[in-house]
Amino acid sequence: MPRPDSTHLHDSFQAFLQRVTRPIEFACRDAYAHLPAVKNLDHFVSDQVIGALGERLYPRALEVELLSLRNLFVDFHTRLTATEQQDRLSQALSLLRRLQESGVVTNQSTNTLKEKAQNVASVSYGPARRLWELSIQFAKGVGPKRTLLLERLGIRTVEEALWTLPWRYDDRSVITPVAKLMAGATSCICGVISQAEATRARARRLSILDVAVQDTTGTVHAVFFNQPYLEDMLKEGARVMMVGRVVAGRRGWMDLRMEPTQFEVLDGGEDELLHVGRIVPIYHETKGWTSRQMRILMQGLLTEYGGELEEVLPLSVRARHRLPPIGEAIHQVHFPPPKTDLAALERGVTVAHRRLAFEELFLLQAAMVLRQREVKEELKRVRFNPYAVQLKQLAQRLPFKLTPAQERVWREIQADMVAARPMNRLVQGDVGSGKTVVALHALVMACGSGCQAALMVPTEILAEQHYLNLRPLLEAVGLKAVLLKSGGTAKDRTAILKQVESGEAQVAIGTHALIQKHVTFANLGLVVVDEQHKFGVMQRKTLLEKGYRPDVLVMTATPIPRTLAMTVYGDLDVSVIDMLPPGRKPVRTLLYSEGQRHKTWQLVGDELRAGRQVYIVYPLVEESEKVDLKAAIQGAEHLQREVFPEVQVGLLHGRLPTAEKERTMAAFKAGTLQLLVATTVIEVGVDVPNATVMVIEHAERFGLAQLHQLRGRVGRGAHQSLCILMASYLVREARPRVSRDGKPEQNASNAQQRLAALVNSHDGFIIAEEDLRIRGPGEFLGLRQWGVPEFRAANLVRDVQLLELARQEAAALLEQDPGLTLPQHQAFKAAMCRRWQGKLALGNVS
Repeated sequence: MPRPDSTHLHDSFQAFLQRVTRPIEFACRDAYAHLPAVKNLDHFVSDQVIGALGERLYPRALEVELLSLRNLFVDFHTRLTATEQQDRLSQALSLLRRLQESGVVTNQSTNTLKEKAQNVASVSYGPARRLWELSIQFAKGVGPKRTLLLERLGIRTVEEALWTLPWRYDDRSVITPVAKLMAGATSCICGVISQAEATRARARRLSILDVAVQDTTGTVHAVFFNQPYLEDMLKEGARVMMVGRVVAGRRGWMDLRMEPTQFEVLDGGEDELLHVGRIVPIYHETKGWTSRQMRILMQGLLTEYGGELEEVLPLSVRARHRLPPIGEAIHQVHFPPPKTDLAALERGVTVAHRRLAFEELFLLQAAMVLRQREVKEELKRVRFNPYAVQLKQLAQRLPFKLTPAQERVWREIQADMVAARPMNRLVQGDVGSGKTVVALHALVMACGSGCQAALMVPTEILAEQHYLNLRPLLEAVGLKAVLLKSGGTAKDRTAILKQVESGEAQVAIGTHALIQKHVTFANLGLVVVDEQHKFGVMQRKTLLEKGYRPDVLVMTATPIPRTLAMTVYGDLDVSVIDMLPPGRKPVRTLLYSEGQRHKTWQLVGDELRAGRQVYIVYPLVEESEKVDLKAAIQGAEHLQREVFPEVQVGLLHGRLPTAEKERTMAAFKAGTLQLLVATTVIEVGVDVPNATVMVIEHAERFGLAQLHQLRGRVGRGAHQSLCILMASYLVREARPRVSRDGKPEQNASNAQQRLAALVNSHDGFIIAEEDLRIRGPGEFLGLRQWGVPEFRAANLVRDVQLLELARQEAAALLEQDPGLTLPQHQAFKAAMCRRWQGKLALGNVS
């Protein structure tokens, strides 16, 4: 990388000084005779200074001088008398001449920039300091106590701090005089507090702080509710900047007030320019650490380490997509240049944001491509027999034929299983599409070839349901299945472990604990993972560490948006069962409020009298398990005693003994129970064709994909089925609330969008895309549940095209340099391994 020309930097700074000096000298000529003709000097000087500081990093001493120059003109045309203006002009002229004539400061600036350029140029041979290893504790102004606060924000190193991006921005570059405020506009004002009055309304337990902010053109009142701690900050005489919406008071436009969203107490310090007079970054906060402190920290880090950020993107990739260098992108994201499009900043789509997002996605996609290649290069220890006699016996036992979609996916799985390389395949299929029976064929083929198979599910209740459903079919073809769970006696568990270890049991069904310690297989050949979303990326490593090289088949009834499929399952081949069994009718979906409950019971009663069966589902989450369980139990008792005394009501939840759960399920399948009250344990695995109504209580507490799966429990027979969503609230207001850390709260409007999406669509993939759009990647089914990589700059909803581009570039790079051995790819390879080697078991890369 060529070094910057120090002469050019020096000339550029001198040109800036000359631009600023010319109008000031003109105003001073002939004993200030031309001063009245000079307009907007305050805005001109401010823009020039901000522009100069935004272009490059200067030493702290020079920044202080430039800030002092700007401060001389902040209120030049609004508050100063002619004599005061002349004095300010004289001070400014002296400061400018000092900067022009003194070579020390400008040479220092040039030398500093030269040193930083040399640091950047040295990246190819390894940065001066490893910022990913450098603890944030040793950054200026941090120390041990503040390190603990920053760790709450996920910041442990200097690199993590520099990659902690603002979540929004305030445009404080234009200061509006109070006299020019307009109702309905969001404005930024700067003035002095002339009055601060705190009152308390005892009846409503309400505290009110009314602050009058005055500039040379007038006074405006700003009101703060229930924030008594501000009384010590917003005192009379304090100089403040406030940003907020201007609203009309009781007397209309003559009585304007401000609803502040942000404010700063201005103390005239050297860091003042970070907080006012520019586009200001707003960061997530935590108790004891504010956005203001984060800005000061960021400026210090950029000054100290900005030139040492490691450039990991290959130059050819950056040039092809016109991506700026890493140092420039990081600086512009934290401190945008003047006149940057605020809307683009807010959406995270500026050139700088795009460059950082691309880097994150490019690193992940390259790791995924390598992981997929590694899996395909593994040698399989066993070969499966596609003509195993047990497969023929299974076909004879099944009371139905596979659909064309099931047949197609089964052929893809068979081809993988007979190949020399291990299978690593994902099967997606909507609720009721028949994934389990396809997986059953794979289990039978593996065991019929002399191997063992494991079926893993997320919860023990689902493991029990799979065991109850599959055991009769497996036993009918001569295969022994066992259920491995945490409950039961130690003697029984030991016996089951011995059967697995000896090979006596061919199929083991349980949670992901099947592949943990204490469980040893005699000859594990196939692992089927059902609804364990994070397995695709995170858990194959565990199998490898135990010495297993099985075929892996991952199944999900939760449709996965393409962007998530490329990140969560980027290392898997994908099959889709895109056809429901014949005769299925779409389920009618209704959304009712609590006030319409009588309609729900009327529809349920009609179906019960017609001889059909009904599910009523209650939410159950760990955080409120006792309360939720109580609600389900009380709901079942209320229905039996007061609503439907003429029918048999059953209750199913995870706390019941296994034997009782089995009896309840068997009774409902046999039809002796007509109405089943359950927690979400029936989400997957229950198949009762005579059940035609699904009532979901507190539907707003469920995710869209989970609701879609629950709806799939009905509509499995020839009769028209119903899904009734009971919402605790239905709202018309669509204005989101914002929590203290600035994130939108999950409010009624947000929940209603999800429920409306379910009512309007039966396509699981459309529903999943909508769920991702509404809730965002951070909350879509929960990051931990999916195993979605956490990004600092990329957004899976916004950056779909960028993700595709990163995938293409990663494939092209690894085709050109399969082992990433070329010198120009070493920084990229090292960064990829740091981020992903542990999670993806990239054993052959390092």
